[in-house]
Amino acid sequence: MSDPKTDVLKKTPTDHEIHDLIKNRWSPRAFADTPVSDTDLQSLFEAGRWAASSNNWQPWNIVWGKKGSEAYDRIMNVLVEFNQGWAKNAPVLMLGVFDKKTPDGKDNFHALHDLGQFSANMAIQAQSMGIAIHQMAGLDHEKALKEFKFPDTYHVATAIAAGYYGGEVSDVPEDLQKEEKSERKRKKQDEFVFNGDYVQRADVSES
Repeated sequence: MSDPKTDVLKKTPTDHEIHDLIKNRWSPRAFADTPVSDTDLQSLFEAGRWAASSNNWQPWNIVWGKKGSEAYDRIMNVLVEFNQGWAKNAPVLMLGVFDKKTPDGKDNFHALHDLGQFSANMAIQAQSMGIAIHQMAGLDHEKALKEFKFPDTYHVATAIAAGYYGGEVSDVPEDLQKEEKSERKRKKQDEFVFNGDYVQRADVSES
């Protein structure tokens, strides 16, 4: 019998040694039918809670809902159609929101970075629990802001689908199934790491 834990792993061609929780994390569009419990979600949110934050302002906010709930349907309704086509597989949907202002009303240029740290912490905690996290930019940001009654100083930055690894690729729209099975790719370090001045790199993207 195959091992579901290894069946869902993608090949990650790393150039240097990294932790398995990072190496094996990826963002599927298919999820197992296994429900995500409130206790599991609280662990994910707790991991995010302890992320680094500029001045400890913690500008992040998370809206969440489980499949079958009103909150889930409301989140689904602010996703773009492309993401709705596969996000319906996820047992949990979330929105990542941040306050654009500091407590004294100035622009907080680090707020999006801090929400990203929250999400990264949450994703690694999720990976340790066999839970996959798929973050999405494709949503109607203004509609989401109004739908969930956030003040105008807030921005809905991302949507997040969450659920246990192990879903059926056939549940994903046909044009995305190949991507579910493909090898992961990343830029090489020398394209974005500089021990000194920035140097523009030649375009090495594949045609």
